[in-house]
Amino acid sequence: MYRQADPNQMTFEDFYLPFGGRLRSDNRWVLLSKQIPWDQVEQEYAAVFAGRDTGREAKSARLALGALIIKERLGTTDRETVEQIRENPYLQYFLGFAEYKDEVPFDPSLMTHFRKRFDQEALAKINESIVGAAQEPSQDEPSESREPPDAPPPAANRGKLIVDATCTPADIRYPTDLSLLNEAREKTEEMIDVMHHPFIGERVKPRTYRQKARRDYLAIVKQKRPDAKVIRKALRKQLGYLRRNLQTIERMASEGLLACLDKRLYRLLLVIGELYRPQLWMYQNRSHRIEDRIVSLHQPHVRPIVRGKAGCPVEFGAKISVSLVDGFSYVDTLRWDPFNESGDLIDQIEAYHRRFGGYPESVHVDRIYRTRANRRYCRDHGIRLSGPPLGRPKRVTESNETEQKEARRQQRQDELDRIPIEGKFGQGKRRFTLSRIMAKLAETSEAVILVSFIVMNLEKLLAQILLCLFVLCRWLRRIVTALAFLLRSSLQRFDPYPSLAIGSL
Repeated sequence: MYRQADPNQMTFEDFYLPFGGRLRSDNRWVLLSKQIPWDQVEQEYAAVFAGRDTGREAKSARLALGALIIKERLGTTDRETVEQIRENPYLQYFLGFAEYKDEVPFDPSLMTHFRKRFDQEALAKINESIVGAAQEPSQDEPSESREPPDAPPPAANRGKLIVDATCTPADIRYPTDLSLLNEAREKTEEMIDVMHHPFIGERVKPRTYRQKARRDYLAIVKQKRPDAKVIRKALRKQLGYLRRNLQTIERMASEGLLACLDKRLYRLLLVIGELYRPQLWMYQNRSHRIEDRIVSLHQPHVRPIVRGKAGCPVEFGAKISVSLVDGFSYVDTLRWDPFNESGDLIDQIEAYHRRFGGYPESVHVDRIYRTRANRRYCRDHGIRLSGPPLGRPKRVTESNETEQKEARRQQRQDELDRIPIEGKFGQGKRRFTLSRIMAKLAETSEAVILVSFIVMNLEKLLAQILLCLFVLCRWLRRIVTALAFLLRSSLQRFDPYPSLAIGSL
């Protein structure tokens, strides 16, 4: 059950502090609270509870999203986030509290439920609202009527669109086939023990050879560089142990003992069944590649993403496609399976048209985006795509030397203009949590990723506000200095007692 609360925040003067004093209006959390559309957050959050009129009343939308923002911005754990909220009155103001309370606002386990209640679509709308409020008035409202893709744009193209993709690694152990099979074997042994527990003393427990299987596994992993034949032989043994355990579980399940497994073990049993089949196929066909490969028993939604980067050719996590406009980022695609990001460029340009009412003047991408279809689309809409044109480079002659020099200068400038999106990825992975997603479920991991980009956009807004305040203070200081100089000059001009020291004024 959920009751919508008033999203409007009281002024910072009305926030009650039992130990006296008042909050500062220029505090970072007070400034950030004014940049978030809490009314839209309330609508998106209330839609999750549509039709649920019973049960315990849920926490407010501002408390749910605000706690996720605080956790991401401070880089703390769920428990530490709750403690920070309890100790800091500014954080309680940010969450919409009317007064400071020296008590735990909610249980840390609710942070997982908060992540589940904000899906990709809701967080994307919130992010667009936050960024839209910071844009120019002419770009605040998107165009209501969209022209068909083949029609020319109604107005001149403006702005720069920077597009790139990256991977957000999940917090999993580096997977190998041998370690996955060994872990699956150990879990099936645990399942057999649980299913046999009601018959202790009545029947003999099925044989699992767990000690022998453990010795076989350790004999390989303790070697520094085992060759391919040794690894293949170890895989055959582990597959045999796992097949025997699965057959035992299937026989015990036919007797109705599957009900002895709890939710966690039953879910693991389904994942192990999906893991065994592709592992057996790769062993029989002497292959190391297969579609939808499972790399973690506890996070079966994670897939290997081949990136080809130096030092990390393969990453394991979600792949995202991001757009960057004027320093503000949008997550256009978030998927767990590998995909070619060049197929998203047209949709990202159309999203730019929807957000700002026109097409960009230029699109800055790397080499993988420069396909013939994307080049044709940009040419039809009057968009300049960064990078050299297709075909063999033209020979430099006296007649086209100036033109070729200008083209090389433009290509160099396009590469420089594409650097900010790499910096945005670096900010998310070094300053925030994009380098290792600690959430375990697919939906909660998606919420963590999208909240990270919301916080990065809020950080840019906060930097702009603080810069404006700094510039305003400098101008006020100059004005006060000028007025003091004028006052001093006036007093010196009309002073009837020139012998007195007026300079002290």
